[in-house]
Amino acid sequence: MSSVFEQPVTLHRPRQTAPASPEARWSVDAIEALFDLPFPELMHQAQTVHRENFDPTRVEFATLLSVKTGGCPEDCNYCPQAARFDTGVEATKLMEPHEVKLAAQRAKDAGATRFCMGAAWRAPKDRDIEKVAELVRTVKALGLETCATLGMLEDGHAQTLQSAGLDYYNHNLDTSPEYYDKVVTTRTYDDRLDTLQHVRDAGISTCCGGIVGMGESRVDRASFLHQLATLPVHPDSLPVNALVPIAGTPLGDQVRRDGEIDPIEFVRTVAVARLVCPKSMVRLSAGRDAMSRETQALCFLAGANSIFIGGKLLTTPLPGQDEDSLLLKDLGMVPMGVSQVSA
Repeated sequence: MSSVFEQPVTLHRPRQTAPASPEARWSVDAIEALFDLPFPELMHQAQTVHRENFDPTRVEFATLLSVKTGGCPEDCNYCPQAARFDTGVEATKLMEPHEVKLAAQRAKDAGATRFCMGAAWRAPKDRDIEKVAELVRTVKALGLETCATLGMLEDGHAQTLQSAGLDYYNHNLDTSPEYYDKVVTTRTYDDRLDTLQHVRDAGISTCCGGIVGMGESRVDRASFLHQLATLPVHPDSLPVNALVPIAGTPLGDQVRRDGEIDPIEFVRTVAVARLVCPKSMVRLSAGRDAMSRETQALCFLAGANSIFIGGKLLTTPLPGQDEDSLLLKDLGMVPMGVSQVSA
């Protein structure tokens, strides 16, 4: 397949450098009202806001590598890496720098501008942070943006990662405060908010979103987005994940029985995320492999402007590189950081 990608160009994106203004703070009721808009009106509003802040033909490419898989003591009911669930995922040790370097170089060659590293820990120890800092330095040396998701952080840990050059830290809220105990009980909502504060205090940009399709209501989705919209600073990246139902996980078994989230409702969620966090990179994340091309196209129209590439998201599948290239070509869209040319 001929590529739609060619010469690099300067990358410009809005940055979250100040707290959200009072005008940008949304009530749960106001966010519910956005969900209730007629679909054409919601899409129009989302696309208008998207165009005010981004080039609507550009999509950020990121890659997420599981650098330490499985064996997690948490009870996140969607996660195949939880040690207490029988999902067939085997625990591994932290990858070595040379292994991560090879994976990062492959991601860069495929067009990724950000390389994310995930480790299945509840909270890393000091020795773990030092090892991850070395991985960050290894990836930074390749000229890629770096992101990590390692569980809960303490203030000193965030500073160590920042000193190593970490650009982003991912720590999702997962869902609304009201639905949270249906998802996880081994850490609290405040634990998550505290980690985000440690990350901000260290000067690291935040990547924070959640998962929909876990049996939550529309009110829960509105409440979840309200939490993101009223953080001290909007997330720089906002991943919207559709639950991938994994056999052996409580929520996976439930969703496999009751059915996954309706695609139009998922697109509505993306559009509302764009409206309440207008300068965030809204990332179409887990679950994309099961989405039709048409659903993905609607998500881009709704304001999504970032995707994960690479065939796998931690332990769940993603579309292949050829599929992504063809979809973007058919939509007349290109990755951020490359010129738009004829195939």
